[in-house]
Amino acid sequence: MTIPPHARGYEGFAGRIGRTTADSTPSWTPTPTAEPGSPNIIVVLIDDMGYSDIGPFGSEIDTPNLDRLAASGVRLTNYHTTPLCSPSRAALLTGINPHRAGYGFVANADPGYPGLRLELADDVLTLPEILRGNGYATYAVGKWHLVRDANMRPGAGRDSWPTQRGFDRYYGSLEGLNSFYHPNQLVSDNSVVDVDEYPENYYLTDDLTDKAVGYLKDLRAHEPDKPFFLYFAHVAMHGPLQAKPADVAKYRGRYAEGWDVLRESRFASQLAQGLFPVETAQAPRNSEPGFDVPAWDSLTDDQQRRFARYMEVYAGMVDSVDQSIGRILDTVTELGELDNTIVLFTSDNGGTAEGGPEGTRSYFAQFAHVTDPSWVGDVPHDEDLIGTARLGVHYPRGWAQTSNTPFRFYKGQSFAGGVRVPFVLSWPAGLRKPESDNGVRDQFAYVTDLAPTLLSLAGIEAPSVRNGLPAKEFDGVDASAVLRDRSAESTHTEQYTEMTGNRGFYRDGWKLLALYPGADVDAPVWQLFDVRTDPTELHDLADRYPEKVAELARAWDDAAWANTVFPLVSAGGLTARRPTEETLSRPVRILAGTPTLERYRSSKLISFRDFTIGAELGGDGFREGDEGVLVAHGDPQGGYLLYVEDGHLLFGLGSFGRYASVDAGPVPVGTRLIEVTATVRPRLRWDFTVRVDGVPVADLLGQVQLVGMAPWTGISVGVDARGPVSWDLRERRGPFRYGGDLRAVIYSPGPVRVPGEVIEKVEREAEYAAD
Repeated sequence: MTIPPHARGYEGFAGRIGRTTADSTPSWTPTPTAEPGSPNIIVVLIDDMGYSDIGPFGSEIDTPNLDRLAASGVRLTNYHTTPLCSPSRAALLTGINPHRAGYGFVANADPGYPGLRLELADDVLTLPEILRGNGYATYAVGKWHLVRDANMRPGAGRDSWPTQRGFDRYYGSLEGLNSFYHPNQLVSDNSVVDVDEYPENYYLTDDLTDKAVGYLKDLRAHEPDKPFFLYFAHVAMHGPLQAKPADVAKYRGRYAEGWDVLRESRFASQLAQGLFPVETAQAPRNSEPGFDVPAWDSLTDDQQRRFARYMEVYAGMVDSVDQSIGRILDTVTELGELDNTIVLFTSDNGGTAEGGPEGTRSYFAQFAHVTDPSWVGDVPHDEDLIGTARLGVHYPRGWAQTSNTPFRFYKGQSFAGGVRVPFVLSWPAGLRKPESDNGVRDQFAYVTDLAPTLLSLAGIEAPSVRNGLPAKEFDGVDASAVLRDRSAESTHTEQYTEMTGNRGFYRDGWKLLALYPGADVDAPVWQLFDVRTDPTELHDLADRYPEKVAELARAWDDAAWANTVFPLVSAGGLTARRPTEETLSRPVRILAGTPTLERYRSSKLISFRDFTIGAELGGDGFREGDEGVLVAHGDPQGGYLLYVEDGHLLFGLGSFGRYASVDAGPVPVGTRLIEVTATVRPRLRWDFTVRVDGVPVADLLGQVQLVGMAPWTGISVGVDARGPVSWDLRERRGPFRYGGDLRAVIYSPGPVRVPGEVIEKVEREAEYAAD
């Protein structure tokens, strides 16, 4: 029959409509289905891992699972990424240069420029979106860090969250880092995991691995043939460095000889494996101020012992990552699918120098010391606690340069130490090598090449439209020819780099580099290297070839305009925030039972300002026997809490590894309001006053302000949730939920009273470290 013109709802229907199903023909909307035999894809991305930290790239650390991937696959020895994490992740998942994708910095700022959106735009396609549209199941676990910190809270936009960007399921941390024993916040799909206390023996890498294995098993129980894409973005190796005791014990005493000996050993292994020509020279220890590394033999016995401990923890974490990879490979093997699974392993940037010259046992202290010469960046805790849940630590930068063997500099710089990282790819069914091929490839490749290359290997073309908008085209190139043939030429012949004023430009074997110039971000001091003969960037040829410097400097400028790099971030340029964030600093009444607040929202109530916290007690007020935590904000890395124990009111503050508390005495029966007021003092200090029904009862004076990355865990009302502010209290009482009638906690933020130039310095360091 003919459908009448006023009928609605039949547009586009491909079947036949009659008055009954007997005289109608059904039709179904096609479901995206992958081509038979399509490979599974696993991308394992590590955070802050240097070039030489795994066996296939020279390490002494046990990485048997990565060893077997390298043996069956290929190693790209000349693979480059960006110097920081969010930009690398954006480039990897989109195939687009980082500024053009909106990530000219990490997702912990919001200065208001196109190259610094720090959210994925509507016209940016992601690899999981493309794969899902071609019949793949898509899963992400681990670190995301492609969401602006202001958008991690309930009620904010979720357009840049994983499940809005192509992943069917997600489990992990939206943050740039986290505790391995007490994550401040985990997200499952689109919801925060509401947890007061993590189980005994909890370890984040194991938790993430459990979830990844569960996703794959769940898929195969329902879909026997559907290929999958697993993006496993480890939180390791980002600080704070924390490892399981058994993994640390395995490396006890292994690093007593120090970093000079270890760098030579790793470089010898790299040469023996054919990663570099035999005439290659290893870079000497970094000597530039702020980057310098002392000779190991110049250190005291105490320094050597402590510094070796840090590296034992780091090695234990690398070992743990390899164990995780082994569990994933074993699962895929058990499913009978390892041969037709592409497994790619790499890092987001080089090893980091954020531990400073001596390392630290008080991690966040490294990022808030800019105005006080007396600041202690390494509180001298018991060395046996290094690597445990009680401390946040990081290794000294001498180990960072060891991680980056044989290169100079670190994460954040555009020299090879910051941007040249390990790369292993295995696909037994699709990349079969002749016996004469050791799998080593020395052709130039860049992080933007991963998306187009993986799609090419899977036989998938990227669409040109996203949600009705013309999609940004790839900047990366298909490097599959290089993977298949060691003699193939790289088609990625030039590439710009820019991050926080550090610049670079590569073209046909020439590399132009400049460290952050200081006061004038647009006045680079260029160095020129021929990396075909000088891969470790030791011989500056700028004076010899000024015309080449001028040529490549012009090319950098052209590329910067073509990739939305301008404006360059000058002093103070990262501290600006959109005006709507002012709402995050308004007074708020938080009802008892409210889930733990998100970190960034919590910080806006206290950072750099005076503030008052008031705990409202209901019913008849305080009753004899009532006890527990009234309010807590933070964890072992820094925080404060107000609680009642054995009838006494106590206030405690942990400032970057030092804990101070005051006993305000017994709480009178019938008390209705308990308050703590913080008043800003010079040199990033606070004075605290505790009041009971308006009457001052105790002071805690001259305490270091919690700024930068602390407090890391958000505000919890009526309980000390997740990481404990006071370790001793946690051991005695657990999360210590308040047992009385606590109605609400009111935060009343006062004025910001820290000078703007101090805030800018602290925030810049913290944002950089958040990556």
